[in-house]
Amino acid sequence: MSIRFKLFAAFFLFILLPFCLLGLGAYWFVSDFIEKKYSQQAELTLRALSQNVAFIFGEMNKVTDSTIASTALQELLDNRGYDLKQLTETDYLELNQIQKSFRELLINHPSVSFAFMYTLHDERILPIFAKGNFNALPFAEFQQQPLYRKVLERDGLPKWVGPYEYPQLTGEDPVFTQIRLVKDIDTLSDKGILLVQMKQSGLENLFRYFRYKQEDYDTRFLMVNAQGLILFDSAGEMDGKPLQTYTNAPLHGGDGYVSDRLSFAGEESILSSIPVGEEQWRLISLTSWHSLSKEITEYARVVALITALCLLSALVFLMFSVNRIAKSIIRIVRSMRRVEDGELHIRVREEGRDELSLLAHGLNSLIARVHTLLGKVKQEQQQKNKAELRVLQAQIKPHFLFNTLESINVLAAQNEGKKVSDMVQRLGVLLRISFQEQERIPLRLELAHLRSYLDIQAFRFEDLFDYELDVPDELLDCHLPKLTLQPLVENAIQHGFEGIAYKGMIRIRGVVEQDRIALYVEDSGIGMDAETLAKFQYLADDAVDGLVRSEEEPEEPAHAERRGLGLRSVADRIRIEYGREYGLFICSYLGHGTIIKCVLPHASRGE
Repeated sequence: MSIRFKLFAAFFLFILLPFCLLGLGAYWFVSDFIEKKYSQQAELTLRALSQNVAFIFGEMNKVTDSTIASTALQELLDNRGYDLKQLTETDYLELNQIQKSFRELLINHPSVSFAFMYTLHDERILPIFAKGNFNALPFAEFQQQPLYRKVLERDGLPKWVGPYEYPQLTGEDPVFTQIRLVKDIDTLSDKGILLVQMKQSGLENLFRYFRYKQEDYDTRFLMVNAQGLILFDSAGEMDGKPLQTYTNAPLHGGDGYVSDRLSFAGEESILSSIPVGEEQWRLISLTSWHSLSKEITEYARVVALITALCLLSALVFLMFSVNRIAKSIIRIVRSMRRVEDGELHIRVREEGRDELSLLAHGLNSLIARVHTLLGKVKQEQQQKNKAELRVLQAQIKPHFLFNTLESINVLAAQNEGKKVSDMVQRLGVLLRISFQEQERIPLRLELAHLRSYLDIQAFRFEDLFDYELDVPDELLDCHLPKLTLQPLVENAIQHGFEGIAYKGMIRIRGVVEQDRIALYVEDSGIGMDAETLAKFQYLADDAVDGLVRSEEEPEEPAHAERRGLGLRSVADRIRIEYGREYGLFICSYLGHGTIIKCVLPHASRGE
């Protein structure tokens, strides 16, 4: 395949195709941005609208609050029952006077369209505002409705019923009905149930104002109950119909604002809703997506046309300039292939002063740099192989395992079942973490391994030492090379407490120092003299690592116990893994114990 064909293919695959995908992604991003911005605007609108709706219903609540405590209503409830078929003239006058007094309480609220009352002591129906072609539901049947129990549970607080929810009780007119229990003002005993119906004129004016503000986006507002029944439609087309008739999306519940893009009545729309009132109703804003995105669609067409012209010009330019560029690239590619075959001494001929010449110069510099780095990599790989070998030697010492098993056997012979279980459990944790294939583990697992090791050693060398772990929780998820701390603690037990006449103390603590983690292993052992400490001196040399043996250092038997082997292993792994600015630093004085500081980068897994 020729370079020319590759360049043209690259133009289409890496320029034209990504550009198209970028355009689609930008369109999707802008669409999503528009949806989110409109959702935020719809939330503000719905919250303002819900406050106004709550205000309208709250005003009616205040009217009925003053009404149920009025003398007229109390007299109406206390009055003897009237037989509507055998009313005398006096009865008519008395009843009219009571109703007139009650009407005067409600006359200042023009939204009231109908009102009547049930009396609980004699189950009468007392009409207050007449309503043609409507017969109130008998009290006996009303008692069988679930709504009756809900009204009693409110204990005098208003219960609102939307249109079409209980037509047998409220009629077929599109009105909202307030039902509330009326109590005796002196004894607070239940005396009756008041039903007041409110006209929709106030709501219609309110929704008409907000809908006028949203005409540019083809927006309508709905009020639905918890079952999805549409109680009010600002457009007057869906009143009394289930919301599921127009969309398969479930009605969002909960106490918060929700917004979603879905299909409604066969048209893609944004449906936003918010709870309103205390009756589990939701106020819904429904906006056509087409009306929101028509402007961006027009812009997208113009941008697509301009982009097509630009790409065509770029294609023409590519056809004229590809020959010169192709020759230079072919020359560089041939040189790179020779480098791939191992000819690191080769150099590309540099001609001209353009970018291709800079590319050739950069390639020559890169080849020289790679040649140098390969030598260093080989040297560091040798050191790493030796360090890994020492890690394998230092992970689980056979004699430690045998001594632990012997200790478990002694406990079993003494019928110390609980201690046997503890020892086996700690040995299991220690082996499980030691045999993991992962080279880097969280500090949490490293401390679990260390705690198991210390517990086993504390049993074997009873009254020899105590230990203390002080590592903040924020460091437990940081990763480090496996078996970093155990060799340091093992060195303290085997050499620091050798021959002491007092009970030693090992303290492991962790702190954050700028962007690094410092883990301190402190012991109160015998310490080291200057000659011993000099063996672990930190040396900053490329050929010899301060804690790694030189090539001339004689190999010791792999099974022998050597002082400092664990320290060398830990230091090698840390410095190979993270660089020369990390590693181990030792401070000790004969007779005053030893402090080993392990410096690691502050990073979690993957960083």
